[in-house]
Amino acid sequence: MFNSRRGALLAAVCSAGLACAAPAAAETLAEAIALAYDSNPTLQAQRATQRALDESYVQARSGYRPTLSASVSGTYEELRTPVIDRDNNGVPDNITTAGIREGNAGSAGFNLTQPLYTGGRVAAATSAAHADILTGRENLRRVEAQVLANVITAYVDNRRDIEALRIRQENVRVLNRQLDESKARFDVGEITRTDVAQSEARLAAAQAQLSQAQAQLAISRANYAAVVGQNPGDLAPEPSLATLLPADVAQAFDVAETTSPQIRGAEYTEQASRARLAGARAERMPSLALRGSLGWNGQADPLETEEYARNIQGSAVLTIPLFTGGLTNSRVRAQIERNNADRIGVETARRTVLQGLTQSWSQLIAARANIGSTDEQVRAARIAAEGTRQEQQVGLRTTLDVLNAEQELRGAELAQVSARRDEYVAATNVLAQMGRLEAPNLTPAVTRYDPKNNFSKLRFTWGWVPWEEPIAIVDGVLTPKTVEKPTEAAPVAP
Repeated sequence: MFNSRRGALLAAVCSAGLACAAPAAAETLAEAIALAYDSNPTLQAQRATQRALDESYVQARSGYRPTLSASVSGTYEELRTPVIDRDNNGVPDNITTAGIREGNAGSAGFNLTQPLYTGGRVAAATSAAHADILTGRENLRRVEAQVLANVITAYVDNRRDIEALRIRQENVRVLNRQLDESKARFDVGEITRTDVAQSEARLAAAQAQLSQAQAQLAISRANYAAVVGQNPGDLAPEPSLATLLPADVAQAFDVAETTSPQIRGAEYTEQASRARLAGARAERMPSLALRGSLGWNGQADPLETEEYARNIQGSAVLTIPLFTGGLTNSRVRAQIERNNADRIGVETARRTVLQGLTQSWSQLIAARANIGSTDEQVRAARIAAEGTRQEQQVGLRTTLDVLNAEQELRGAELAQVSARRDEYVAATNVLAQMGRLEAPNLTPAVTRYDPKNNFSKLRFTWGWVPWEEPIAIVDGVLTPKTVEKPTEAAPVAP
């Protein structure tokens, strides 16, 4: 695995440095997202973590179910009675054994316990486990958004760096041609050696910038391979995100209040701590259980089972806590404060999301304005560069003027490419903050991973008994129930 991934990254470096030919079929952003959605290790690990968290609900529900245990024991006993002989003065003279008595016994039995009422302890644990699972689902959504944001960023970074490399290559070609012209004009005495040196200096700087652009593209390709799982090919233009974006920042705030995984996760965390507070208070309540046992005991050797005694016992046990030395009250107070902290954490998460959304939205607006400015800058710089070259031919401009005009044009083109990349990344961050950056919204053809499917399989699994349902209803009368919040259906990108 390591060798294959290392080979992939080396291929990324080589293809970027040598400018290898791209495949005939263009790779789309939707394909990259679909591949990462199905194979990204970070996302796969989070899904496995969520499936493990689902088991906490089964473990909590087991408190309503009967427990059955079996025990078998064998005992061997040897009793030696010593006899002490004494002389005439009463001093011990010899110790002998008067006799040896041996015995053995065997026993086997079954013990069955069925809780009838736990005072709300199991109901609280079940409700807390359910809230923890819902929190885990929101964490899974958050990790998915992070992975998809990384995929999109790596995709547009590669497109930006490919275009930047093309601009740098074009710059080197133009400066090479300019140097040849400068040398030819120097040979006929039209310009001085200084003009030639200026052309040579600009060409050397352009070649260094070309090497940096090649290195940056190799880095971006490696980042792409790490997050997507394969090297980028010929990347098609990224699709518009306009259908997923809100009309204004106020609408973005409203959507984030409902769908942001950070806010929803904090709300579920508060529900979990509220259930645990109810569980701490339930420690003051009585509990009722049925217990039964069936056992046999007799001599183990020789084994005569028909001579074994049989014992059958059944009982109803009511346990009432009376005094715990203040332990229960201390746990209740501690859980009250934890619930207070989690309730405050909801507001903290809301403010954090609104802050991040404001920043991302502001960056989006600035990037959009920057695109318009750089487009105009490129148009003007291209006209200026062409005019400067023509004016140089009639002696109105110097070689340095031409070199400066070319440098300004390349800088404008690079700024234009970066502005388009920044606008797309800013839009992606807005969607992530809102909770809409999900694979099905970006790639309708992808099969959504639904964590509810695994949870539904565990609802009635091995160990379930039909009478646990009425027991759960009685046990949970005074326990707060976990409420799953609805999600807003996001528009799907074409």
